[in-house]
Amino acid sequence: MLTLSPDHEKRLILLLAGMQFCHIVDFMVLMPLGPQLMRLLHIGPAEFGFLVAAYTLSAGLAGFASAFIIDRFDRRRMLLTIFSGFLLATASCGLAWDFHSLLIARLAAGFFGGVLGANVLAYIGDCIPEARRGAATGKVMAAFSVAAVAGVPLGIFLAAQFNWRAPFLFVALSGLVLALMAWRILPSLPARNSSGPLELRRTLYEVFSVGNHWRAFVLIGALMLAGFSVIPFISPYMVKNVGLSEAQLSLIYFCGGLATFFTAPLIGRLADRFGKARVLRWLGAISLLPLLVLTHLPPLPLAVVLVVTTIFMVFISGRLIPAMALITAACTPALRGRFLSMNAALQQLAASLAALWPTLVLSQDAAGRLQHYDLVGYGAMAMTLLAMWIAGKVEVRS
Repeated sequence: MLTLSPDHEKRLILLLAGMQFCHIVDFMVLMPLGPQLMRLLHIGPAEFGFLVAAYTLSAGLAGFASAFIIDRFDRRRMLLTIFSGFLLATASCGLAWDFHSLLIARLAAGFFGGVLGANVLAYIGDCIPEARRGAATGKVMAAFSVAAVAGVPLGIFLAAQFNWRAPFLFVALSGLVLALMAWRILPSLPARNSSGPLELRRTLYEVFSVGNHWRAFVLIGALMLAGFSVIPFISPYMVKNVGLSEAQLSLIYFCGGLATFFTAPLIGRLADRFGKARVLRWLGAISLLPLLVLTHLPPLPLAVVLVVTTIFMVFISGRLIPAMALITAACTPALRGRFLSMNAALQQLAASLAALWPTLVLSQDAAGRLQHYDLVGYGAMAMTLLAMWIAGKVEVRS
């Protein structure tokens, strides 16, 4: 493991968090834009689900392919190349002119975004000792909070002031600044397997022949199915069923992100102190109630809605912090890049499936209200219980 000075370690974690910020805003900002996109592009819930799923589906396929080559290149060169491609693809989203061009741009952004997440986690695994890895993961995952507090509300504001293309161009320009900083901050991590032929069968065998890897895959898959079946349709449900305006959607992300900004590092420290699996089970059990309540919300005052959605975001996002720290330690260091790339692929494919399957049960009535969102909530609760069970069976290997 590379040993960094405390100052360099802090700068690295902040940089990785910034990259995650761009990645998460790019993914998240599409969801609150759902009502606007459905209105302006003349699409329904199914087409909007395809836009969300396109990102994660492409990310999953890219992550699978990268598993065969991620350890054959210097980590620094790999991450810089992927982040540059991600920024170009995100800018293309802002230049799209209709549903089909936006769909293609989302596929491209997902291709680079999925691999980006795996490389960020690989850097944490290679540079941060296991005793501090939970806290480091919590800080990087706090990018979700910053994205929700600042990035997504700003994106909604830009979309309201200009048009839906503006948030994507904002992300691309912000990421350009980070890319320049990365040249100075990212340490070089030499390739672990730079010579010899590309051994597809060996890579598949090394990753999928270990039972502990499979348990980690099931864990992340269950969490993705539990969270991302509900999250993409929160905005349409809040506007059509609960009675919020499109402008009020930014308050949901602001309040939820502000809360998780403080709770994410705390959850990371709790995971280091009490154990990743134990804290994940605590959070999973508590998250069942907000899952149930949010997917059954009737028209209510804004203050009540914000309490529900904030609690939902705290515990749904919080579950991923001990989960990702546990998964990062589930393999040996020699396999970390390949394992995490494959894990990222399965994570994104599960998120894609999570965004797609609700389209089979969701529909709109004559007034445009979403129907059968409660069934999506029940499915998410079942996947949460599966994640709680399998978490205790994932062993720490590094």
